Amino acid sequence: MAFKPHGIVVPIVTPVTAEGKFDEKAYRGLIDYLADNGIHGVFPFGTTGEFYAHDLDFYRNVLEVTKDAVHGRMDIYAGANDITTKGAAKIAKAVEQVGGIDALSVLTPMFVSQTQYEVYEYYREIASETSLPIIIYNNKPKTNVTVEPATVAKLAQIDNIIGVKDSTGDMTNTEEYLRLTRGMENFHVMMGRDTLIYAALCYGAAGAIASCANVAPRIAVDIYEKFKAGDAAGALDAQFRFSALRIATNMGTFPVVLKEALKLIGHDCGDCVKPIQPLNDEQRAKLKVVLTDMGLLK
Repeated sequence: MAFKPHGIVVPIVTPVTAEGKFDEKAYRGLIDYLADNGIHGVFPFGTTGEFYAHDLDFYRNVLEVTKDAVHGRMDIYAGANDITTKGAAKIAKAVEQVGGIDALSVLTPMFVSQTQYEVYEYYREIASETSLPIIIYNNKPKTNVTVEPATVAKLAQIDNIIGVKDSTGDMTNTEEYLRLTRGMENFHVMMGRDTLIYAALCYGAAGAIASCANVAPRIAVDIYEKFKAGDAAGALDAQFRFSALRIATNMGTFPVVLKEALKLIGHDCGDCVKPIQPLNDEQRAKLKVVLTDMGLLK
């Protein structure tokens, strides 16, 4: 397929009001912030966007606003995540009906343990239900389900399965994705662990889907653009600065640290959906130090 995932893609947070309503104004402001700092794509309803907390009507509305706010400045990805094949295919069809979305990110099912044959069939069936390009999303630490390298290599032979996002944090797994799909021009590996973007680029990854780029988009873009320009030292320096925020996300339940950081730098996107709770004062003070050291907060 013609679409090629590349660069730094942001799994954008979902701003909500105190009443739990979609905060469109905050969302549009965040999209402008990302576009102004060189981000290559936005991705509503990934893990960072708390996809599990919102219904399909909410989802459709956010996608419509995303299209209007992006206005051709970045690629648009959309999450199609469910515990069943039928459920994920239903979301994929809804995204297709909205129109104007460049690609789908499809997470493995959650809670239900699966064989690799079942994982393969899950993606194959969803791909047969949509014409949209699909990126496999492996987040084993969250789902306890993996997509093994051999399974990815087999899925890569399906025309509209064009890539994989690896959020396992296992660089050997990422390397195997890349090794086994070498020579497949229409298949691309995207790093999904913010601390490993530079390493993945060294191995030949096409870019990264980076949650901390919500807060520090320019630093994330510098990792990619400096690497592509041959400035390895500059790219590595940007990676070290960026990694500090990713490590700090361990202070709270994901993605609360990112929403707290956005508030601190002037992009109030509300709180996370309960049961996730805000940071306490001690955690917030530590986060301020991280943001200050990164040059994001005075």
